[in-house]
Amino acid sequence: MPDSARRVRKKGVLPVKIVVIDGQGGRLGCLLVEAARARLPQAQIYAIGTNTAATAAMLKSGASFGATGENPVVRNVMDADGVLGPVGILVANAILGEVTPAMAEAVGSCQAKKFLVPMNSCGVLVAGVEELPLPAYVSKAVDSLAAELKK
Repeated sequence: MPDSARRVRKKGVLPVKIVVIDGQGGRLGCLLVEAARARLPQAQIYAIGTNTAATAAMLKSGASFGATGENPVVRNVMDADGVLGPVGILVANAILGEVTPAMAEAVGSCQAKKFLVPMNSCGVLVAGVEELPLPAYVSKAVDSLAAELKK
């Protein structure tokens, strides 16, 4: 079923499903939701927080839907067209332990392309990535997502 939903959305019958995952206070998630909403106004943006503060913040920033916790991450990435978030969503126990092993596995194994922002606070350093201000990373991630969705 997830593959068929993705194919129907690609044909323009259903809106594109973008999943934004964040934790802590949701600052990065807010920036990603705002940028995605501005760039892709027709998309359905799912704000999935690892805690309620992150979810609430992303909903205030314009997300279409919101949910909190492990099961919403696992369920919503299954049929997503794109996933946005910090690089830590691929690492079990990242973001001060807010990312569970099941969350990391679900995000890592989902078929959607992942557009991740490097965050040193996640305990992952990506070699060769230049230091940029957070808004620049957000812009690059959302631009890459938009380009991928046009294919």
